[in-house]
Amino acid sequence: MNEPVVTLDHGSGGRKTAELIRELMLPAFDNPALSALGDGAALDLAGPLVFSTDSFVVQPLFFPGGDIGKLAVCGTVNDLAMCGGIPRCLSLGMILEEGFPLSDLERIVASVARTAREAEVQIVTGDTKVVERGRGDGVYLNTSGIGTLACPGLTPDAIRPGDRVLISGALGDHGAAVMMARNGFAGGDALRSDCRPLHRLARAAWEAGGVRVLRDPTRGGVATTLNEFTEGRTFSIELEEDALPIHPPVRTACDLLGLDPLYCANEGKLLAVCAPERAEAVLAALRALPGGEEAAEIGRVTERYPGRVVLHNFLGVGRVLGVLTGAQLPRIC
Repeated sequence: MNEPVVTLDHGSGGRKTAELIRELMLPAFDNPALSALGDGAALDLAGPLVFSTDSFVVQPLFFPGGDIGKLAVCGTVNDLAMCGGIPRCLSLGMILEEGFPLSDLERIVASVARTAREAEVQIVTGDTKVVERGRGDGVYLNTSGIGTLACPGLTPDAIRPGDRVLISGALGDHGAAVMMARNGFAGGDALRSDCRPLHRLARAAWEAGGVRVLRDPTRGGVATTLNEFTEGRTFSIELEEDALPIHPPVRTACDLLGLDPLYCANEGKLLAVCAPERAEAVLAALRALPGGEEAAEIGRVTERYPGRVVLHNFLGVGRVLGVLTGAQLPRIC
């Protein structure tokens, strides 16, 4: 007996579409805004808001530590949190390829629902389209999110010389895990994506005080994100290589694949630049929460190399870390 698959009828707007919504989506994401089945969601959110959108095309769809559904929720929730927002609700758009196994779709939807509960958000509206066989890549997801602004002013413009650069955990776990899985290498439990919602860690950081800017270093990794802070500015960021938390299996995987952990994607870590007098308080707040146990100070803001990010090794020799060029990690998010 053939396994049930997505058909073009599922995207027709007719009976099969209604069945997909009624039998799969509504039970997974049940809430009043979605159950109304309108063309959008009526929301009651007061005060200044933050808004973000992102699309997800990762391969493989299922990888150690996560899958495209978990990634889609975390990606948008984390973007909202980095803006100083408390995430409230998401939309979910799916582009499915004809022939995609319905069992895999059910796994992805269950993962979206589970991660949304963890991130304390609701899926309040969405859309599904089906493309012909061979014109997609199984499934693409888009999530857009709205949150209430709780900590305004998180911007690189607030950075000052003397500030400290912190990270909430080890570098490169997501990129290394996805690339190893894509190339057919078994990394075991030691090599897993760090994909997780960061809303609690972000809130702990800004409530500790002194935070100038937050960012989750996804595509392009830590080095590229820090270059976004320094580009066109009069300050520099200097990192200490021996302060960088990198798990040994990630180092091994990067050596095997010819990658640099500083440019590997992360999906469950945040970078924070904060005032020097608050660095220890922010670190303590991060370390007190799941996902922040390995938080570390990795560098500081200086005026020695305006517009640059510089990494110093254990001998004190520095090298400039530029922006990632090319596609070191294609299709990792």
